[in-house]
Amino acid sequence: MNKVYRKHAASIWSQMVVCCLLVGLCVGGYLYAKGGVAEEQVNRDFLKAPTHVVRLGDMEVSVTEQGSLESSDNVEIICRVRGQNTVTSVVESGTYVEKGDVVLTLDTLFIDEEIAERSKYAFWARSGAEHWKASVAKNQLAIPEYLEGRFVAELTGMEKDLVIAEADLLTDQELLKYVQRQYERGYESRDQVEQHRRRVEFTKLRIEVLQSDIEVFKKYTKSYELARLEGELKVSQAQFEANDERAMADASRRDRAVEEKEFCTVRAPRSGLVIHPRAAAWKNAPDITEGGTVYTEQVMLLMPNMDKMQVKVGVHEALVEHVEPGMKVFVKLPDREAFECNLTHVAEIARPPTIGVSNIVKYDVTVELPKMEGLKPGMTAEVEIVMNEYSDQVLLPVESVLEFGSGFYCWVRQGDAISRRRVELADSDEKMVRVLDGIKAGETVILNPLAYVVEAQDDALINFEQTATETVEED
Repeated sequence: MNKVYRKHAASIWSQMVVCCLLVGLCVGGYLYAKGGVAEEQVNRDFLKAPTHVVRLGDMEVSVTEQGSLESSDNVEIICRVRGQNTVTSVVESGTYVEKGDVVLTLDTLFIDEEIAERSKYAFWARSGAEHWKASVAKNQLAIPEYLEGRFVAELTGMEKDLVIAEADLLTDQELLKYVQRQYERGYESRDQVEQHRRRVEFTKLRIEVLQSDIEVFKKYTKSYELARLEGELKVSQAQFEANDERAMADASRRDRAVEEKEFCTVRAPRSGLVIHPRAAAWKNAPDITEGGTVYTEQVMLLMPNMDKMQVKVGVHEALVEHVEPGMKVFVKLPDREAFECNLTHVAEIARPPTIGVSNIVKYDVTVELPKMEGLKPGMTAEVEIVMNEYSDQVLLPVESVLEFGSGFYCWVRQGDAISRRRVELADSDEKMVRVLDGIKAGETVILNPLAYVVEAQDDALINFEQTATETVEED
């Protein structure tokens, strides 16, 4: 029974395995067939893609920027008051004024306080300077007064005392001899002799002291007194110079404040139109308004020459190397037809980046305008700078080209087949790109190949993975 059961069970298991294999083969074959059809359908999606026949054509490479009109010959009214100052009144932009008219005033409260303060300090410093000036004169006289007066008088007095002491010594010595003779004769006592001897010794000591005093007086006292007098002279000279300098500095600050007070009332240097300086869209400068703040050397107002107008625009640093004076420019003003001009100047130094508008670096490009009626400073202008013009060039739509790695590629359709083609490109405009090599006129290219060509999708994926790997390795 067991053997029969085992054989029967093995037979059933074998049948089940065979059935599973058959089912799997059927399902796999179905999926393979379906996948092949899908893959073939995907691979042939390029047949639905829009195409473009390559032609020879003309192309104009240009850059367009927004700017504003300004005069190339402006009389700038500059703030000549130090620090930051509050505007108390200003004429409206576009006002016509006569020469000498008040066009702007600044607050003078701080300057008035500074004038009063500096005047006080200037008088104090001048008083000290005069005091030390008199001290210098006194100390200058003190040195010759000592050398030719007090020193000579004191030395003469000491020498006189020495002469008197020497005379006293001679007298005492003669008296001692006389007393000794009298003592030998019995007329004087021994005590008298000793008394006169001690007087002689005392006089000798007094002479030695006087001689020592004279030597010290000549050698040390004189030098000490001269050093003291010269030191006092130097101190008084230094004090005088310091106070005199302080007085001049305070007086200069006071005079400068008085001068700046006059600058707080700004008058028109000539007759004409007065406008407020306006910043271009990519610059950063405050407008002049009542209650606003202006700084030293800031341009507060402009008086433009209306016969010399220009447009100044900012060109991105990536394009400025392709821009040079003399290029053809088309300027479009509001409610006017575009007219042709010439580019006149390209700045060598970039303007600082505008705060809060990324780190965009632009260079000033200036276009002079012909004399025209109705031109006003501040009018907006659209400037198109023509950098290059080409004719009879092979042109490709920009949407037909993809960049992978270090090369550019397009897909050329030939009947029901396509092939990838590497192309060498030159400059371009917003729609077309100029081809140097890789494709010829008359060939048909796929537009937007990334959406229709599987090979383009695979290349894009591989390029993305390589870029991601390189980025990770660099990090």
